[in-house]
Amino acid sequence: MNDIDKVYEILRDTLADRCSRGESVRDLHSRDSAYAVPRMPDMVVFPQSEDEVCQIVKTCNKHSCPVVPFGVGSSLEGQVVPVNGGVSIDFSRMNKIISVESEDLIATVEPGVTRVQLNEYLRDQGLMFTVDPGADASIGGMCATRASGTNSVRYGTMRENVLALRVALPDGRLITTGSSAPKSASGYDLTRLFVGSEGTLGVITQIKLRLFGQPDSIRSSSCIFDEISDAVNTVILAIQSGIPIARVELLDETQMRGMNNYNKDLEFPEKPHLFLEFHGSSASTQEQIDDFKSIAEEYGAYNFDWATKTEERNRLWKARHDAYYAAKSLMPGGLSLVTDVCVPISALSASIEKTKKAIERSGLLAPIAGHVGDGNYHLMILFDGESEDGLSRAKSLASEVNEIALDFGGTVTGEHGIGSGKRSYMEREHGEAWSIMGNIKELFDPNNIMNPGKLVP
Repeated sequence: MNDIDKVYEILRDTLADRCSRGESVRDLHSRDSAYAVPRMPDMVVFPQSEDEVCQIVKTCNKHSCPVVPFGVGSSLEGQVVPVNGGVSIDFSRMNKIISVESEDLIATVEPGVTRVQLNEYLRDQGLMFTVDPGADASIGGMCATRASGTNSVRYGTMRENVLALRVALPDGRLITTGSSAPKSASGYDLTRLFVGSEGTLGVITQIKLRLFGQPDSIRSSSCIFDEISDAVNTVILAIQSGIPIARVELLDETQMRGMNNYNKDLEFPEKPHLFLEFHGSSASTQEQIDDFKSIAEEYGAYNFDWATKTEERNRLWKARHDAYYAAKSLMPGGLSLVTDVCVPISALSASIEKTKKAIERSGLLAPIAGHVGDGNYHLMILFDGESEDGLSRAKSLASEVNEIALDFGGTVTGEHGIGSGKRSYMEREHGEAWSIMGNIKELFDPNNIMNPGKLVP
């Protein structure tokens, strides 16, 4: 009996039918939403408690069996693909909202809870969880990839919104990092170490999150620019002027064409757009709107379309969240490579301009959308999967965009993470610090069972 068979025998005794070697189940856990080559795990387990998670990783560690945590599979750089086989830990059955401490603005959840599930639970309490990556991702997965999204310009990313974690280490120990206090100067900040570790150090089993009160007034809008640089420069000046924008999204003319194509009810002009949202009291949101509009009009903005009713706002942001499918509609039957970068906001306009020129040289279709309030933008690179060089051309363009971001002092990813897809850029971005990350990995996981082949050397 080999090690994998031993692990299966032990976990099957404990978990019964929640430990599966079925081909269809394994296939579902062989991929995420990225372009990474699928690889089936040897088995999939569905724990229901922290104790079971600890037993799973301890068993795997004893038999040198790889472990890959799995949320809903919405990651975009191959993070949940078990490149070395092993055990995929599916957290869909650890999806309880454990507590909400409304006075302290804190929620404690299991890793399988999704952001939509949490916000539906919080709605009648006048509270909200603000990190919104677009997909209805699991909270555990959002921690692991240090997710952000449309609200991050005002409310921060997962890094700012996770107060504490419980984590199962490879040797089976369960540790708690952080506390319910709003700040701490006590010891190393292990919470921030695990947020963004992509399952390479341990398995997150419980999360304590920061919440916010729902604002009295929410007002959304879209506006149009003739030049994408004018849209970007509007955002830069608005941020520098201290206007507290809750959301600001850039969509180029190609992306707008995709939106109209995907949803026939939409009739957006095929020009660069900003989608905006302001939160506060009625008086403060009006002041924010007036200040932003005066700046935008200096850069030639027009067709401001304000939405105050919930259904109108939802229609606008649904269009933004459907950007992936809208872009894909521009090449029916084609494949896509999604990538993101982030640059200092002062370099945003120049970076996007160079990116647009790189797209033009490539001859590929690559709509741009981005959370430009924090310097983060995305490309959906479309290519013909039947073509011999389609994927290689798409990867070449993505590589060029990564290099552009690094040249401007930025990063190869603002929110998608590294996984296996962007691992080759880590040394250039981090230098000797990348090898230190490897040393940290070795300290926590000497047998290299935790999501091997991802993120670190």
